[in-house]
Amino acid sequence: MSGSSEPRREAPRGRLVEGVRLIFIALLGTAGFQVGEQFAHGETSRVLLIVFLGSAIGYVVGGLVGRFTYRQVTELEQGLRKTPAVEIAAGTVGLVVGLIIAALVTVPLLLVDLPLVGVVPGVVFIYISLGAAGFHIARGRKDDLFAIFGLKPRAAGVAPGEVNVIDTSALIDGRIADLVRTGFLPGTFLVHEGVLRELQSIADASDPKRRTRGRRGLDVLATLQESPLAEIILVEEALVGDVDAALVRLARERGGTLITVDANLAKVAGAVSVPVRQINELASAFRVPFVPGEELTVQLVKEGREHGQGIGYLEDGTMVVVERAADRIGSEVAVRVSNVIQTSTGRMVFAALPDAGSGKSSEQT
Repeated sequence: MSGSSEPRREAPRGRLVEGVRLIFIALLGTAGFQVGEQFAHGETSRVLLIVFLGSAIGYVVGGLVGRFTYRQVTELEQGLRKTPAVEIAAGTVGLVVGLIIAALVTVPLLLVDLPLVGVVPGVVFIYISLGAAGFHIARGRKDDLFAIFGLKPRAAGVAPGEVNVIDTSALIDGRIADLVRTGFLPGTFLVHEGVLRELQSIADASDPKRRTRGRRGLDVLATLQESPLAEIILVEEALVGDVDAALVRLARERGGTLITVDANLAKVAGAVSVPVRQINELASAFRVPFVPGEELTVQLVKEGREHGQGIGYLEDGTMVVVERAADRIGSEVAVRVSNVIQTSTGRMVFAALPDAGSGKSSEQT
């Protein structure tokens, strides 16, 4: 029976729970002593009995309140991990201002000769209400609040469109670190827990190539965490089956932009109106343009699909297809551009040898 039954979940323990319990034991034990002094008419046994009952009630109630407090603190910690630091700073300022206002408002109540039973609940309500109001108002008006002091919280990526969700492929690609370092892509970057699991799985693979790619992705993430221009926030989400779907949902919920080099994932994100930044498209946009008739030099490394073609690559990775150059493979040749084609995966340049064009014209004459 015990082997087939599910393991019982343990109640949350720790210093926080036991500390709250001790506080309630002390409070209710003291209250029991005072009640015993008034109603036990000096009988020590009855006083001790009432103190014991008060302490026992404090033990039980303190345990329940301690567990509840533990859960609330844990949820608050998880929520703060997902919240940009600028919002936390603005909310803290608003909270302090709200508590100061509450202190000024409650001074007259404390000076009035009223029973504490009637005053304390009102004072606590005012502190909680004004403190919470100050926190939420300051958090919602963080831009105006920091602008008073000449600060620009938008540089930390809290403005709409400056929150970015990083895909696994973008970290493995590595060029995102250069974009952040040069200031082209600052802001807040959300890294889903599933992305970390994928990188770790790739880094632990038996294939040396996959292992190298995974480690490069982890190194790029560490570089981004050290950059002063980027704020990396780990988003924890348990039991995620499809990481790509989780990334699209995360970008949609946070109003962020998905950064990837995966063309298929970019199409899926575009289908649900999620903004996408494709690093390949950005790299293609910054490549040196070529026009027909322009001459360039390229190293031919292999044969092309068609007979007589030679293939070479420029420094930025652009493929150059040279006609009638199969016999020049392995050498560096000067070619003349004849056509440029832009594809979804990049750019292709078609060229020909200058002497091939002159030879063809001489044969026609």
